[in-house]
Amino acid sequence: MPESDSRPAAAAEAGSGFDAAGFIANLPGLPGVYRMLDAKDGILYVGKARDLKKRVSSYFQRSALGPRIAMMVSQVARMEVTVTRSEVEALVLENNLIKSLAPRYNILFRDDKSYPYLMLSGAKFPRMGFHRGALDKQNRYFGPFPHTAAVRESIHLLQRVFRLRTCEDSTFQNRSRPCLLHQIKRCSGPCVGLIEEKAYAVDVANAKLFLEGRSDDVLQAIESRMNTSAVSLRFEEAAVYRDQMQALARMAQRQYADTGVDQDVDVVAVAHEAGTFCVNLVMIRSGRQLGDRCLFPQNAQGRSPEEIVLAFLMQHYLDYPAPGLVVVDAVTEIEDAAAILSAHCGHPIRLLAHTAGERRAWLDMARENARHALNARASETSNQEARLVALRESLELSETLQRIECFDISHTQGEATVASCVVYDRLEMRRGEYRHYNIKGLTPGDDYAAMRQVLSRRYSKLALGEAVTPDLVLIDGGKGQMHVAQTVLEELGLTGIAVAGVAKGPERKAGLEELWLLNRPVPVILGHDHPALHLVQSIRDEAHRFAITGHRAQRGKKRVSSTLEGINGIGIKRRRHLLARFGGIRGVMGASMDDLAQVEGISKKLAEKIYRELHAS
Repeated sequence: MPESDSRPAAAAEAGSGFDAAGFIANLPGLPGVYRMLDAKDGILYVGKARDLKKRVSSYFQRSALGPRIAMMVSQVARMEVTVTRSEVEALVLENNLIKSLAPRYNILFRDDKSYPYLMLSGAKFPRMGFHRGALDKQNRYFGPFPHTAAVRESIHLLQRVFRLRTCEDSTFQNRSRPCLLHQIKRCSGPCVGLIEEKAYAVDVANAKLFLEGRSDDVLQAIESRMNTSAVSLRFEEAAVYRDQMQALARMAQRQYADTGVDQDVDVVAVAHEAGTFCVNLVMIRSGRQLGDRCLFPQNAQGRSPEEIVLAFLMQHYLDYPAPGLVVVDAVTEIEDAAAILSAHCGHPIRLLAHTAGERRAWLDMARENARHALNARASETSNQEARLVALRESLELSETLQRIECFDISHTQGEATVASCVVYDRLEMRRGEYRHYNIKGLTPGDDYAAMRQVLSRRYSKLALGEAVTPDLVLIDGGKGQMHVAQTVLEELGLTGIAVAGVAKGPERKAGLEELWLLNRPVPVILGHDHPALHLVQSIRDEAHRFAITGHRAQRGKKRVSSTLEGINGIGIKRRRHLLARFGGIRGVMGASMDDLAQVEGISKKLAEKIYRELHAS
């Protein structure tokens, strides 16, 4: 099999007229990815093709191009292609390029968070918990779930029936008495030997069966144990099994009410209004409806619903597991899409566009979810527009004001100082652009110097043309902080950027905040019900939250390191083994000397030393 050819084929120099005929003449009839660039080498569009020559030529040989495509083609100054070994490989490359380059004419679904799973660990007494991220072969995972609330609800329901532990291993290994969850009958107490390993394993097996959709098998097994206990006159034990059966039956009825079938299905529907699209994804696993998730594509103006759904399928299922059946709105090239996804995922995937009966009801439900999400988003957008207009007018800012960057400083009496920068742009918070800055080399507690450092680091890149220019810099602080920001911008030669400081006011009450602006001797006080203040408060509070998150992480890391680093004989390797074994510094501090001595590289003498120094008063 030939290797992928990733050498770019350029038709003409940037900025000159594009010689489409000459470029197409040299294209191979092979699968691959093509990239359209403008005169400034900006990426216009990334596409895949089964036959590069035919696909690219279609843009320049058709006389009736749509307005969007015609506009795109008119801007092409250069094209590049990458030949791949298959259309599946081209799909993967296309998806990676779209997400990394964000071309202006590609439909783009951004989903920053990975999907969560319910996990059963591979320990002697398995732990049930929430998991997000890479999957470990030692554990068993169920999902994915559309959102964290669905996972946590399932965990709470299963706790009532099977009473599996949810505590971390470090806590489990160091308990001397049952926790509150055991007292409220949500855990069987394996940490202190209140349940035998064999009996606990039965509960784990039943939980797995239920999560796999085999609730009838679980009910039969519990009923058998209940009858055995009753025959043996162990009536209290039989009553426990009876309560388990009742709770499980109620849960099964609730989970299966909307599906009635035992299979894995995704339902994908789209709604659109005034040029805005929403895709709703409903997840059904083993007959259980796990919930739904709404996604809003970028660069979707002028596209058809069929194009939106196809783009979602091709981007989403490259990153997340696909069930065997996906019920979708009408999609063009549905057979080709199913073949490509099946080849990529390694198992047959059926895309079903024409539905009836129960599947039609699923699709109607997903469409309704998408419409509700669109209406809610439109209402929020209208609210945000009104707030932004009010802010412009109240502070006499430019009518083009769109991008606001807000900064806050967080520390504990000068320890582990961290600055945050959050970004509000195009009527919403842009979490992918948030940044933490660790502040170093300053007098602890000097907030002015910390603000100077973070602003200098942030906007020195802007002075070099390597960042996006904000319309307003918002500082969590008063007149002094505002002047620090203005001074930094002037030193960097950045003019025309508005700066405002947000102070809590003399009574430090919400709604009485003072907004300090340059060349104004007194602050602006908007009032607690002013829409402009609501916008400022939401951005300021987000910067504060993000700063505290970074500060706590930095402080915790510093304290863990300093606690163990201060002990002679504990180097990087031994410290890593200790933290890994006990799950963190709390676990290490809760371990006995015998437990410490069992860690690789820790002798009994060193264990005594560690224990003595960690517990010194």
